[in-house]
Amino acid sequence: MSQVYAVPDRHIRYAATKTLFSTKMIEGSSVHEHGVKMVSLVEKLKDLKVDLENETYIDVFLQSLPPSFDSFIVNYNMNGLEKVIHELINILIQCETTIEKFASSVLVKEASTSEAKEKGDGH
Repeated sequence: MSQVYAVPDRHIRYAATKTLFSTKMIEGSSVHEHGVKMVSLVEKLKDLKVDLENETYIDVFLQSLPPSFDSFIVNYNMNGLEKVIHELINILIQCETTIEKFASSVLVKEASTSEAKEKGDGH
């Protein structure tokens, strides 16, 4: 009787691959948290005997990143780096810190430029 209500492996694999391929990191959220989520999906697929190459997992992961990581993705692909997903996440965590520092310095610069223009316009 329990076999009647069991979820077929095919359905579980379909749901897991659909989730992996459709997961997207929201701009400004933690790359570490996103990486943990993606790794858990990859591990689940491996447990289900889904036979994908490491490069496919890496491609899916890179495609899930927001636009702020575009230059990283270009560099990664142009330099022919070959990493496993855990190594890639560690590199991205370091990259995220650089992106955040750059973004905050641009915001400070834009704010000071705006204030200077406003003071100059108020004759």
